[in-house]
Amino acid sequence: MNTTEQTKKDFYRGLKRGLPIAIGYIPVSFSFGLMAVSSGIPLWLAVFISMSNLTSAGQFAGTRLILAGGGYFEIALTTFVINIRYMLMSLSLSQKLSGSFTLPQRLAASFGVTDEIFTMASMEPGRLTFPFMAGLIAGPFLGWSAGTLLGGLICAALPEAVSSAMGIALYGMFIAIIIPPARKSQAVVVILTISVAVSCILFYVPVFQAISSGFRVIIATVIGASAGALLYPAEEAEEAETAEGAEKAEETEEMEEMEEMRQAVQTEKAERTGQAGTDTEDPKDSGKKSEGTEKNMRRKEEKDNG
Repeated sequence: MNTTEQTKKDFYRGLKRGLPIAIGYIPVSFSFGLMAVSSGIPLWLAVFISMSNLTSAGQFAGTRLILAGGGYFEIALTTFVINIRYMLMSLSLSQKLSGSFTLPQRLAASFGVTDEIFTMASMEPGRLTFPFMAGLIAGPFLGWSAGTLLGGLICAALPEAVSSAMGIALYGMFIAIIIPPARKSQAVVVILTISVAVSCILFYVPVFQAISSGFRVIIATVIGASAGALLYPAEEAEEAETAEGAEKAEETEEMEEMEEMRQAVQTEKAERTGQAGTDTEDPKDSGKKSEGTEKNMRRKEEKDNG
């Protein structure tokens, strides 16, 4: 398979993985478009916000502060705190990127990192190529932007209660992404349980209620990821995969050597059989040839004497 075909294959595979995320993003960004345009923000600006941010909580919080007349520093600090978890996700995901990534490609991939895209990319076996990441990000990016556009276009057609209820789709989509791998991997179940427990403690215990929602997510992510790294080291899994690959390579090499030996034995047998057949026919053929030669010599002598 040449490079072009492999690139297309990786891109379409990533596009297929990102399709459920794109579908789940549409109703959520739809509600953002409704909220933004109905609050007085121009449609083009609402779409631009979605295309340049690609984040749900950060967009909603930042837009509400803009509508409330918040200052630049307050808006920047709030969105930074809410979205700082993407820095951790990008750092973690960078360990899975293939060595062919250039700096611009890394920057483009980091721009498209969201909770759902990070989860899907983390579950992908092996190294991640840029075509795969481009396909994985393209669908959700278009879905998020298109949902915002649709929400802004028909902001006056739906009541506010319906638009607010559509935000629950994001949680349903995230659950749909998490449950399948959790059913197959004990490590995923343990890490999820630890992260949810930490998040609940930070939310319900009065001592921690002063912590913002963005920092709660960061703390839960760090504790869950640290627990996963301690309980289920990635090096052991990589060593197991490497050992398994080496064993398969050795088995393949042994099978190839055995096949070569078998073919060599068959060739030798065929040569021996052919040689034996030739040796069996040689005496008769040599006798006939010698008799013919003697007759020809006699005829020639008779002609010469004549």
